[in-house]
Amino acid sequence: MAQHADLAAGRWQTLSLMEQLGNVGSEVSRARRWQGKDSQVFDNAWCRALELLDLTIQDPRWQGRRKELTRARELLCDALFGGPLYGSDLASLDRYFFPFAVAARSRR
Repeated sequence: MAQHADLAAGRWQTLSLMEQLGNVGSEVSRARRWQGKDSQVFDNAWCRALELLDLTIQDPRWQGRRKELTRARELLCDALFGGPLYGSDLASLDRYFFPFAVAARSRR
């Protein structure tokens, strides 16, 4: 079941790419903060990050950017399992997504 039902219903497509990736980054940051402290909060943040990234990948406006977006998803999943394929971790993904949140916030 979608945790972001209203976003999946079409509101997500009204956000810019920066806003979408900034929201994904917020969940990645939340997961990073709770990793090893509260598994329920960590798991929920992780699921929301993947769900939001999947909504971004499905957004038809970003068809030409799907390679980058699906690679980000692949790295996110790699980090979940301790980075066995690419050495991914939540800290590096947090650094990747953070500038999107800053850019989206500055445009408000």
